[in-house]
Amino acid sequence: MGTEAETVMVDEVPFPPQFNMTKPLILLGHGITDIEIHFLQIKFTAIGVYLDPQIVSHLEKWKGKSPSELAEDDDFFEAIISAPVEKLVRVVVIKEIKGSQYGVQLESAVRDRLAADDKYEEEEEEALEQVVDFFQSKYFKKDSVLTFHFPATSPTAEIAFAAEGKEESKIEVKNGNVVEMIQKWYLGGSRGVSATTITSLATSLSAELSK
Repeated sequence: MGTEAETVMVDEVPFPPQFNMTKPLILLGHGITDIEIHFLQIKFTAIGVYLDPQIVSHLEKWKGKSPSELAEDDDFFEAIISAPVEKLVRVVVIKEIKGSQYGVQLESAVRDRLAADDKYEEEEEEALEQVVDFFQSKYFKKDSVLTFHFPATSPTAEIAFAAEGKEESKIEVKNGNVVEMIQKWYLGGSRGVSATTITSLATSLSAELSK
């Protein structure tokens, strides 16, 4: 994987080609979240998915599959989520909204997935409430940045929020089930929040697997 790639523009939002965490993570997927209202496309966020290049060694069984085959294979995205490698999802705000509105979307998506898997217990409810509280007082101005960092070795997540002129704030999510469902919201194949991101990930990883 080359690291000399240039900045990637996602709907006029620049994303660096790599992100240095405990090691360099490579931008392997990007897209937007949007909604259509009265035939108008309203774009809310731009998304960049950064993965440890080692992810490829956990996806060998999909070698030779086309991007469209991978994009429709939810097991493939399950394998990405469960792979013990570092991951980072960077979300940049295009259309401003209240943090509380974003929190409600995240809560409902995560809770529905937990309930469907019969994993929504008191501990999960408590962890999810803390995440919602974290967003409650925030205001997502245009170009605010939200990052979800998933370490390779522990089932935790660090969520950070940075808005212009304000100090970055962070929260650590320690409930493994909630962490898994947050990953599924952004990386979860057909049920992911951004179809363009899923297609982009499938295209990049299909190319990496064919090397």
